[in-house]
Amino acid sequence: MAIVIFEENAKQRFLILHDYGMGGSWWWVRAHSAREVLETFAEVEVIEAPEEIERAEGWNLDEADVDAPTMPAGLDCLHAQRQAHRHLPGFGALADRTIVYLRRRWDGDDGVDPADYLMEIGSDGRRLRQVELTDNGDIFKSDPDDWPFNPPVVDLFDPELKDQEISSEDFETAWQRARKDNRDL
Repeated sequence: MAIVIFEENAKQRFLILHDYGMGGSWWWVRAHSAREVLETFAEVEVIEAPEEIERAEGWNLDEADVDAPTMPAGLDCLHAQRQAHRHLPGFGALADRTIVYLRRRWDGDDGVDPADYLMEIGSDGRRLRQVELTDNGDIFKSDPDDWPFNPPVVDLFDPELKDQEISSEDFETAWQRARKDNRDL
């Protein structure tokens, strides 16, 4: 008679993605939970869609364990970034929210004029809606129908985000005042 012992907290294999808009990096990671993956690696998402997981089975992806002393290329940087976050005030403060509202400053890099961006962010770090407050006083609003790509724009475990949080009322007030952005039409 064989005795089978089930470890209650056994690690599972998770498919994770670091999505940067025009592409992404993928890995398999062994962890106790999806949350443990997100607490261990910055700027990743755990893929739960069965069709995506099945499709990835045929890919030759690197595999890592959350407790391993070394990580595959690319994942190592995201691990180091998260390790730097872990002990800072605000780490994970927004992680369990369904919706988060943020105000972020864009300094004008990449040929985009400086502006403040008010963002409604879903639990996956993707924008749901956005208001751009330009330095010349214009206020534009946009949503996923306006964006060709919508990768995660924030990592909700990032400790810096806590200081960028605004109220839903502040966001909604700006959304009501804003007009659709037709500058590129």
